Amino acid sequence: QVQLVESGGGLVQTGGSLRVSCAASGRTISMYTMGWFRQAPGKERELVAAVTRSADSTYYADFVKGRFTISRDNAKNTVYLQMNSLKPEDTAVYYCASKRSPILRGSYDYWGQGTQVTVST
Repeated sequence: QVQLVESGGGLVQTGGSLRVSCAASGRTISMYTMGWFRQAPGKERELVAAVTRSADSTYYADFVKGRFTISRDNAKNTVYLQMNSLKPEDTAVYYCASKRSPILRGSYDYWGQGTQVTVST
């Protein structure tokens, strides 16, 4: 089983940057596709970005392309989401998740508790 703990959320102004991290324990994340999701109040949870086990491929939702970067450090068992040019609509709870299946298939098995990101106008 994998335990995931997010950190790094906070309050930032429009146009600012923030990096959230996801530290894993229990098993090495090198075995898993890793993803970042977000959920805003009153909205469904949505996939933001994902990265393959070896980081040779990434996926980004259209609404973050060119602004967000997902990365992973398997040696540190940590996944990151660098968020630049933040907009108020990026305000949400951001969740880290892992799965064994390929980047565009299957569902995520393990989830963190989330970290709040708030972008002020």
